Amino acid sequence: MIRNTLLTLVLGLASMAMAEQQLPDSAKVGQFYAGCQIYTFKEFPVLEALDKIAACGGKTVEFFPGHKLSADDPKTKFDQNTTMEQRAPVKAKLKELGLTPVGFGVVGGLGKDEESARKVFEFCKDMGIGMVVAEPLETKEAFDIIEKLVKEFDIKMAIHNHPKKPLDRSYKYWDPEYVLSWVKDRDPRMGSCCDIGHFVRSGIKPVDAIRILKGRILDSHVKDLDQFGVREAKDQIWGTGMSDIPAVLNLYIEQGFYGPLDVEWEKDWLTSQADVTKCLEWLKNFQPAAK
Repeated sequence: MIRNTLLTLVLGLASMAMAEQQLPDSAKVGQFYAGCQIYTFKEFPVLEALDKIAACGGKTVEFFPGHKLSADDPKTKFDQNTTMEQRAPVKAKLKELGLTPVGFGVVGGLGKDEESARKVFEFCKDMGIGMVVAEPLETKEAFDIIEKLVKEFDIKMAIHNHPKKPLDRSYKYWDPEYVLSWVKDRDPRMGSCCDIGHFVRSGIKPVDAIRILKGRILDSHVKDLDQFGVREAKDQIWGTGMSDIPAVLNLYIEQGFYGPLDVEWEKDWLTSQADVTKCLEWLKNFQPAAK
């Protein structure tokens, strides 16, 4: 009995260690590994967007599919279909700026077939990206494919939540219980990308979702919003809105999750740099609640 208990404990600790994101201290903003979901600067080509993230004080970047690679070639998107030659300037820019790539997503329909999913994982491996953020196809077969690739490439997969869709009841990833149901019995490198703002838009208190997903949180898109339970809610500087970011961060610390945290600012697309900077400055100065 004691032997079985010890074995369970050892396996549990091994699983937690396996799921942890191995990131350098240089990728920290304050106590958290943090930067931007590059979608924040989607109106600018990839290289220019990376400059902006660094200028804001971000240390990490999560790429998204469909981002134009350059102003000279707007039809070419920075994703799994790029060539090695097309990726080279992005790798050089990351090194120049000291930015750590942490994720790629949101990839829709991941797992519909192994060939297309493998291409995403190969792209991430080549770019040094440790996580695919996705809204996978909702079948056991799709998750079997994803789990196989997670193990083969040692790359995590985090399910992202968009807001609840009143006109599309088939969309269920907004619900943290539903997300957990897909990953709870899978490899520990399969979990959740908690989009804090989208929980708020769905009428879910972020801390409630975080408690449900404890132990499976691999990534977090962070937004502070001006309204609760409203899909059209707009971004606010962290700490000033309805998301209760201090409570979110304190709970993350309590659970041992220190990032990546991704600022995802979705308004004033051409002039948001000052506001993104304020969010990262707020994070840098954040003081956890006394225990």
